[in-house]
Amino acid sequence: MNHVQSTVPPLATVLIEPVVRATLAEDLGRAGDITSDAIIPATTQSELYLVARQAGVLAGLDLARLAFMLVDPSIDFESLLQDGARLEPGSRIARIAGPARALLTAERTALNFLCHLSGIASITATIADRIAPLGCKVTCTRKTTPMLRHLEKYAVRVGGGSNHRFGLDDAILIKDNHIAIAGSIQTAVERARAAIGHLVKIEVEVDTLEQLDQALALGVDVILLDNMDIPTLKEAVRRINGRAISEASGGITPDTAAAIAATGVNRLAIGWITHSAPILDIGLDALNPA
Repeated sequence: MNHVQSTVPPLATVLIEPVVRATLAEDLGRAGDITSDAIIPATTQSELYLVARQAGVLAGLDLARLAFMLVDPSIDFESLLQDGARLEPGSRIARIAGPARALLTAERTALNFLCHLSGIASITATIADRIAPLGCKVTCTRKTTPMLRHLEKYAVRVGGGSNHRFGLDDAILIKDNHIAIAGSIQTAVERARAAIGHLVKIEVEVDTLEQLDQALALGVDVILLDNMDIPTLKEAVRRINGRAISEASGGITPDTAAAIAATGVNRLAIGWITHSAPILDIGLDALNPA
């Protein structure tokens, strides 16, 4: 097991605390944890461990820590690993000690964040590892869980991927419907250039080689090659020839990623890594320290 710390900067507390608070409030409802309050004496203290039950990449530990600390600041949360660590079944991630009621109250919120984000980081790492020798990188999309985009995109970075635009306001992406309504790629690009500042990049989605040639002639920054088969992708990369960043998209999965990356594209834009990544199984267990 590789006990590494991610080189990705952690998300600031001001960014993660609101969503953790809201999630705890959703779970606590109007009366709090009536099960733990009824069964566990208020004075009971416990020591539990976050433990990986399958191999993967850890992400979201700060959110798990915050979930416990917001329920009871007296909880002692000791991180044994850091985000970016490669996990094996049985890897101990953190030791958590304190009032038993509070530990059980925070458990589900902490695990929901940790399992979900670690799942995204893990599948991203699987793809990134496969395509890295081909000089290609995996990037995410806007196909994210509502209100969790900043967290999911963080998990993509932890897994070795890169982020596409965060929202509608940080880059121009001219898609098929924009082109259809504007009337042509040229009209859409010209209108975009007239409206944006000099630091905003322009990306155009193309479905055919004819559209690709039009976009190249306009000197756009990035070209999204959408739903092209392997031979067409290879020809598209040949025509681009470094004049723009090339990005393949459309139903890419971990099983198809390497073959698509082998065409020479610079990026694989994969919505799957955020909207369909399975969770990584992590539990909160009572263990005796080794």
